[in-house]
Amino acid sequence: MSAASTASVEHAAVATSTAAGPQRHWVEYGNEAMLLGLFMLSACLFTVLLFHPASPIPGLVPDPFVRRLLMGLAMGGTAVCLNYSGWGKRSGAHYNPAVTLTFLRLGRIAPRDAAGYVAAQFVGGAAGVLAALLLAGSLVADASVRYAVTVPGPEGPVVAFGAELLISFVLMTVVLRLANHPRLGRLTGLCAALLVATFITLESPYSGMSMNPARTVGSAVWARDWSGLWIYFAAPLLGMLGAAQLHLRRGREPGACAKLHHQNTARCIFCEYRATQGTSRGPAAL
Repeated sequence: MSAASTASVEHAAVATSTAAGPQRHWVEYGNEAMLLGLFMLSACLFTVLLFHPASPIPGLVPDPFVRRLLMGLAMGGTAVCLNYSGWGKRSGAHYNPAVTLTFLRLGRIAPRDAAGYVAAQFVGGAAGVLAALLLAGSLVADASVRYAVTVPGPEGPVVAFGAELLISFVLMTVVLRLANHPRLGRLTGLCAALLVATFITLESPYSGMSMNPARTVGSAVWARDWSGLWIYFAAPLLGMLGAAQLHLRRGREPGACAKLHHQNTARCIFCEYRATQGTSRGPAAL
């Protein structure tokens, strides 16, 4: 069968599915909740390991910078595993409302799916911290860990806002540049994880390094610490939307897909959505 015939069959299948009525992609929503839940579980447990006074690590590694570096490597490694897991390949590995809403702005995801993703991400973030609390008990609640909460640093909320804005802009710029690139697209999840590791090492003293409203709320719910909450909603969204707007102003295509890792055989609800809008495209050089 020719490539054109294959594309016609796939488009017809999508159209038939859509004609049967709008669908909610519950598997993808569940995957998003699982991804952020596991990320938060990892964040809490590694924070206990690296920063709790009962752990041997603070005594062996007294330098806070080195421990932040280790934390960055741990969370970057966690992000790589999640991005390239079966869950991440299926849902696209957003696990961040700011990422999902930016793809909504670019027309890469259906509004009802964006709503489902965002709701799942908030549920998953809180559930992941709860799982850490059940596993590690008072260790997670200790003042040295505080449920891995993200709050403004000593420089105050203005600096925290600026730092969150900058790192969110950089992350989304890299994702948009790489995600649908025919040769580099498969590296998007790795590059995003490397940025997470770098930001935790260098930026976390200023804002706690969130870039993710659901990640911040997931910790704040249990820590009961809502300090500077507006920062972690406004700055990541503004930074990522700003990156998207610059991406469009430079004359680049919005892109076909909202997956961080499209080079796999998992179902893609984003390409299906774009096909029903009459704008189905393969990965393009951006």
